[in-house]
Amino acid sequence: MKASEIHDLRSALEYLSEQPGQLLTTDTEVDPDAEVSGVYRYVGAGGTVKRPTKEGPAMVFNNIKGFDDAKVAIGLLASRKRVSELIGLEEEHLGIEMGKKLNHTIPPVMIEEGKHIDCQEVVHKATDPDFDLRTLVPAPTNTPEDAGPYITMGLCMGHNPDDTMSDVTIHRLCIESKDTLGMWITPGSRHLGAFFDQWKEKGEDMPISVSIGLDPAVYMSAGFEAPTTPLGYNELQIAGALRGKPVELAQCLTVPEKCVANAEYVIEGYLSITDTVREDINTNTGKAMPEFPGYTGDAKPALPVIHVTAVTHREHPIMQSCIGPSHEHVSMAGIPTEASIYKMVETAIPGRLLNVHAAPCGGGKFVAILQFKKSSINDEGRQRNAAMLAFSAFSELKHVFLVDEDVDIFDMSDVMWAMTTRFQADTDLITIPGCHCHVLDPSNDPSMDPSIRVHGIACKAIFDCTVPFDRKANFERCHFLEIDKDKWATELNA
Repeated sequence: MKASEIHDLRSALEYLSEQPGQLLTTDTEVDPDAEVSGVYRYVGAGGTVKRPTKEGPAMVFNNIKGFDDAKVAIGLLASRKRVSELIGLEEEHLGIEMGKKLNHTIPPVMIEEGKHIDCQEVVHKATDPDFDLRTLVPAPTNTPEDAGPYITMGLCMGHNPDDTMSDVTIHRLCIESKDTLGMWITPGSRHLGAFFDQWKEKGEDMPISVSIGLDPAVYMSAGFEAPTTPLGYNELQIAGALRGKPVELAQCLTVPEKCVANAEYVIEGYLSITDTVREDINTNTGKAMPEFPGYTGDAKPALPVIHVTAVTHREHPIMQSCIGPSHEHVSMAGIPTEASIYKMVETAIPGRLLNVHAAPCGGGKFVAILQFKKSSINDEGRQRNAAMLAFSAFSELKHVFLVDEDVDIFDMSDVMWAMTTRFQADTDLITIPGCHCHVLDPSNDPSMDPSIRVHGIACKAIFDCTVPFDRKANFERCHFLEIDKDKWATELNA
């Protein structure tokens, strides 16, 4: 099977099953309450997950306790190599190659009338007497402390009240009762939040759909944010560019909204403009779920409520999930971040930025490593301009490391080597205090320092680990013999 044939979750799993070491399946019964993530932590979670963890294969659990006809897939995107294979782009410059697709987008289309709609093979309406999200949707909890089962790979789709703009975003969704979800919308950073504010002004609840279990190209495209994708820019058109054909949408059955036609699950409902719920109403732990920085988020006192009107799904559905701090989040958030940074810097300072890596230590959002080439004395200082442009391209970025072309930006030991031997804190550390960054960084809080006025404010920093152009001759790395790789192929591949 070719990567170009992937069009949904099932074809992606089929493709991975043919790639050595990329997919692990198990028939051992697993409890969705914390055990799925507990197992995958050791198999392949990576990211900022508490050690021990590692990069490993994606995993499918075939035997879910309490769910006779469902499976759970996790970790499809928890490897940069696997992402590159699934979307058919070169691994080392994955962000740059994804960014190029922004120039060749293909908008989504409605599925042809009369064509089979995968996601609506089985329909459960909230009016059914036995309707219960908790028994219909095998959403795992990440840890025993979680506020409840979380939908972590739910692509939320909504539109503005006059239906001139639509968008998709992934949000934290907690199953609170048999027919309600709590939805956390990060303040000021999600376009569905802007649409929701407009629905509030109109005085009507917002129709919404949640599509789960999708083509990896869709999930990778959903990670783009403003200013690269401004308000009203539907990221599904990037997925269309990645696949060379449009994403097919279907009309929801109980709300005036669309959904991804080949999703494994779709949840339909209305996001209430009046009703809220305490996120941990069922556990009273004060905790929500593990988030990408590696800490468990606080339960929110008043989340907006989605009143669910229906759940539809495919026959023998596959629930797709991820661990909040895993490398899967690094991929979904970080690779689009790389694309956005490269696009902005290349536009302003063409030809100098060689590559970008949104490092796993920052969850794909907080840390970027920029590989910058100084070709003449006139490029001195431009590397710092590039760092400032990176902050503009992605506002949640906290730290930028600048390195030369001889540094492997995907090897943090090499980056730290450059910092150790090419960086002096008194001259090469540039701090920018008082900037808004991200509320999930616990150090961005007045309790850490009185200078932080409100939670979410950070001191952004640039670590300039590049060699001054006129000193390059003094910082050459050791020159080793270039060997005949064919002669030593057996040993090198051992």
